[in-house]
Amino acid sequence: MEGFLFQASIYLAAAVIAVPIASRLGLGSVLGYLAAGILIGPAFGLVGSETKDLQHFAEFGVVMMLFLIGLELEPRALWNMRHRLLGLGGMQVVLSAAALMGIAMAYDQPMGVAIAIGLTLSLSSTAIVLQTLSEKGLMQTAGGRSVFSVLLTQDIAVIPILAFLPLLVAQLPAQMRPDGSISVNPEDAAHGAEAASGHGPAAGHGAETAQAAISLVQGLPGWAITLVTLGAIAGIIITGVFFTRPVFRFIHAAKLREMYTALALLIVVGISFLMMLVGLSPALGAFLAGVVLASSEFRHELETDLEPFKGLLLGLFFITVGAGINFDLLFADTIIIVGMALLVILVKGLILYGLGTLFKLQGRDRWLFALGLAQAGEFGFVLVSFSVATGVMPNDVAETLLLVVALSMLITPLLFITYDLISKRMDTKSGPIVADEIDEQGTVIIAGVGRFGQIVNRLVQASGFRTVVLDHNPETIAVMRRFGFKAFLGDPTRADILRKAGLRDAKVLVVALDDPKSALQLIAYARKERPDLHIVTRAHDRTDVYQQYQAGANDIVREMFDSSLRAGRYVLENLGLSDYEAAEAQRMFYSHDRASVRELAALWRPDIPPSENKAYVARAKELQKDLETAFLNRIDQEDKTQGS
Repeated sequence: MEGFLFQASIYLAAAVIAVPIASRLGLGSVLGYLAAGILIGPAFGLVGSETKDLQHFAEFGVVMMLFLIGLELEPRALWNMRHRLLGLGGMQVVLSAAALMGIAMAYDQPMGVAIAIGLTLSLSSTAIVLQTLSEKGLMQTAGGRSVFSVLLTQDIAVIPILAFLPLLVAQLPAQMRPDGSISVNPEDAAHGAEAASGHGPAAGHGAETAQAAISLVQGLPGWAITLVTLGAIAGIIITGVFFTRPVFRFIHAAKLREMYTALALLIVVGISFLMMLVGLSPALGAFLAGVVLASSEFRHELETDLEPFKGLLLGLFFITVGAGINFDLLFADTIIIVGMALLVILVKGLILYGLGTLFKLQGRDRWLFALGLAQAGEFGFVLVSFSVATGVMPNDVAETLLLVVALSMLITPLLFITYDLISKRMDTKSGPIVADEIDEQGTVIIAGVGRFGQIVNRLVQASGFRTVVLDHNPETIAVMRRFGFKAFLGDPTRADILRKAGLRDAKVLVVALDDPKSALQLIAYARKERPDLHIVTRAHDRTDVYQQYQAGANDIVREMFDSSLRAGRYVLENLGLSDYEAAEAQRMFYSHDRASVRELAALWRPDIPPSENKAYVARAKELQKDLETAFLNRIDQEDKTQGS
């Protein structure tokens, strides 16, 4: 017991220290977990053979992650992805496997071994990629959806790959077999695969899992296997549609919060076990169950209950990958192994970039697709150890291959950092856009037509005034035109664009740009050119308000201020205040806040945080007391009026 607690303390302490540091440095949590594993494993030797056992539990985090992702996808959305699943995902697996197989054969590997190598390295890391996409908020982008489609296809492809690998045994040359035949001791094979990655993440366990997973259908004819598999899938769908609601109601009657968590875990664990019995991927089964339950009213309960388990298990998985890296083998052939890992990333990246171009991914989405999937994945550990156990791959090749897989996964966070740099460069240095020829001028110029600018434009136009709408995003302009609004493509911060839009004669300029720096640049330029121009701006917070006020804006609207005031008014009305009293409280707060912001803007200094600006803090406290006093006086006046 003491040993278990000691090891648990090591893993948790490593994560608690390394992950926040990596996140604050902008490296992401995945790299932090991997670094933590390297520190407690190869670096300081604080953990040992238990890493392999922990990997078995940690891999369940991938299953939970796919279940939660399935909860976000309705069946209709999955059907809409069919072209990406079959076309984009299928072509990626086939082309990557063929290219990497060719490289392996060029280095004198037999065809059977080369095919196994190509298939193993063609798969990417579902755990790392999806976790990183979620952290960076990229899942809903075109590139993120394409990445997810390919990962889902790869998870499905594991099934036929596991069935296909034993057929390659005959391809091994006789000199590789001690007695001229293929006879590999599973324990020795598992041991060899385990040694390849130090402590063997998912190594020997992969062969055992593969053998156990087909136990329910082993020995059955093909038609029977198909029926059993379809029956398992149908059982998941029927259970999700017809039986989850009664079960949740039964659990609800117990009025025990922990029972919801137990039920959520039972669903995922039970489905995973069923999938393994019929030879399917547990992750695929969990994803299917999530899709079935996506339209259920209990979806949010499931998400809330499973999210903490998913995060901890995925973190543990990344730590075990880092702890399992065999640095002795790496240091013995550093140049060769690192070169192989980089070659895999380069080859897959080029193929992915070409497929992204073929499927019309644009700009940063294409780079996200190419860089996000360029590594090998965690299923590589399972496939390599299974290949060794079945006699497809010799131990020495497996040792090197598992290290290449782990190293490419370790490099993955750096690929996403590269994507961030490319994305920023495309934002700032993609070259000037080809602006529309502006043939209209109006009394109001609206710069930026996101959610904020669209509302302003509709209100002003509906009131009978002419507007000139400018935006630098072609997609936004296309959407505006589709709904019948005239808008012009052009950079609103450019002087020539503003002149053509009628800045010289306009009465009002509305600055609704998303980028605060561009907004300040536009405000300062417009105020310099037109001291009499009335400038209405959008601000994110008080800091933006102060900066825009100093730059020359007249009316500054904080994004959440008006909606928060309206919500506060609803609260007061439901606490017993009359509509008039709530509206009066809202009006008083609004007037006081506007006056306070103007006064505090004079005390605000950009070089000092507001909390450390003594004059600012003192005056803010005084203004808050003034607000409270004003409300108390209003209440007293109302009481006197009612008393008289």
